[in-house]
Amino acid sequence: MQKKKRSFLERLTGSVPVEESYDEGEGRVELVSSSSGEDDVGQLAVDVYQTPNEIIVQAMAAGVKPETLEIEISREMVTITGTRQKYDEIAEDDYFFQELYWGSFSRTVLLPVEIEADEAEAIEKNGLLTIRLPKINKEKRKALKVKSV
Repeated sequence: MQKKKRSFLERLTGSVPVEESYDEGEGRVELVSSSSGEDDVGQLAVDVYQTPNEIIVQAMAAGVKPETLEIEISREMVTITGTRQKYDEIAEDDYFFQELYWGSFSRTVLLPVEIEADEAEAIEKNGLLTIRLPKINKEKRKALKVKSV
């Protein structure tokens, strides 16, 4: 069975089902496919960049209620899952173009540096999800005083 070739827009907007992992190499962000095994799970398109103190993950979450987004964070990884629900049932033959992705999506990002998971925050504004992940300060040191027991 021959696979249908996806348009650039489908790949750009994350409407391509999750199939393979993507690795940019040493010291770079690694984008990993979902391990759920479901064929109908799309891959969420993300931008990942850094500032001196944070790693920022951004994704378009238009049409997704913030309370239905699930974000799991560890020191070296972020996973975003959710569902974009379609409210109108339109017959396939009535479409001229169908480029929007509807249904479940998931994206896992392996981070290039460790982050403080407890201090992370997620904000959704005008359909843009922004996750701020403070980097661990490896230069920070703390002196301990020895107590006598």
